[in-house]
Amino acid sequence: MRYDFDTPVDRRGTWCVQWDGVKDLPHVLGPARTGETPPPVPDLLPFTISDMDFPCAPEVLAALRRRLDHGVFGYTDWRNDDFRGAVRDWFTGRHGTEVDPASLVYAPSVLSQVSQLLRMWTQPGEGVVVHTPTYDGFRKVVTGLGRELRGVPLDDPGLAGLEAQLARADSRVLLLCSPHNPTGRVWSDADLTAVAALCERHGVAVVSDEVHADLTHEGHTHRPWARYGRGRWALVTSATKAFNFPALSGSYGLISDPGDREAFVRRMETGEGLASPAVLSLTAHVAAYREGADWLDAVRAYTHGNLRLVADALQDAFPGLGWRPPQAGYLAWIDLRPLLGEDRDDDLQRELVERQGVAVTPGTTYGAPGFVRLNVGCPRAKAEAGVNALVRAVRAVAARHTG
Repeated sequence: MRYDFDTPVDRRGTWCVQWDGVKDLPHVLGPARTGETPPPVPDLLPFTISDMDFPCAPEVLAALRRRLDHGVFGYTDWRNDDFRGAVRDWFTGRHGTEVDPASLVYAPSVLSQVSQLLRMWTQPGEGVVVHTPTYDGFRKVVTGLGRELRGVPLDDPGLAGLEAQLARADSRVLLLCSPHNPTGRVWSDADLTAVAALCERHGVAVVSDEVHADLTHEGHTHRPWARYGRGRWALVTSATKAFNFPALSGSYGLISDPGDREAFVRRMETGEGLASPAVLSLTAHVAAYREGADWLDAVRAYTHGNLRLVADALQDAFPGLGWRPPQAGYLAWIDLRPLLGEDRDDDLQRELVERQGVAVTPGTTYGAPGFVRLNVGCPRAKAEAGVNALVRAVRAVAARHTG
């Protein structure tokens, strides 16, 4: 089947965070550090939050319509063979990894799983190790729970920095992002083997967020943590990212220890009140994993084409930048420090918003001044407009500071 990703879908007026909520993103719209209020900018073209502008796979939409036609939406049990079997078969067929359906848990979102696991495995003040730059959701969860965020550079040579943090007496959890957000790095077998050995040596639990796994591009292989985990670990993920239905909510995880698994389910059902999952989320997950593989392959190829477009535009404009597409995902993580340094972020954002009419997430959101993250999970014409606006903005800012 040929899928149409070129035709735009108007998302305005649908309570959409990316399109309707862009006016409320202070990290994009204004110099928050100075406390100024940015002027209103109508009709910004957004390249921010990581969802795609494409409709769901037709196979998923058809399954949702059938469920809606049933008409009854009573309390639902996620421990059903359809859901658990679909997850099992997806891991086997897509990732070459056998998982035990009995080890599954369910939660409203990946971050809610991360939060619950940190409550179980850490105490306030203890350390949670992450790679930097760091997905801002991790930062918010860890610090919001009163735990200490301990960053290790992603390019940590020889894993010396990682071991130093894991070896600290009160480091309790490594919060791994696999593939990594925002950079799109896919961890190699050697990487994961070495990380697993270090965590085992120092008695540190691992929570592996693998929500971007199914967006890994050709030539790269995602390897689930379930292959490497030793001791205490959890893999948390969802079909919502790759198949683009995050507003339906829903996620699942694999927890190694039966006691931890039982404690997690008990906490979710009592402390969090999760007596019943969203039935449409379960329906979408099953349909995605049973029938959506062709659509997923098509959307990965299309978004990789968008990333190649970004690479070509940057190469033409700034030959020395040497930017290359990420190994996974549809998020272009671009290092602009060779062109603008690390202290032009506010100026660049003003240029992008007030003069170019686009919204792009600055690297400061992830603790990386001088970078931007451009979401090209969209029709190609929009991606082209976004990268062209970025090129114009960079040139304008550079000219102001060198002229």
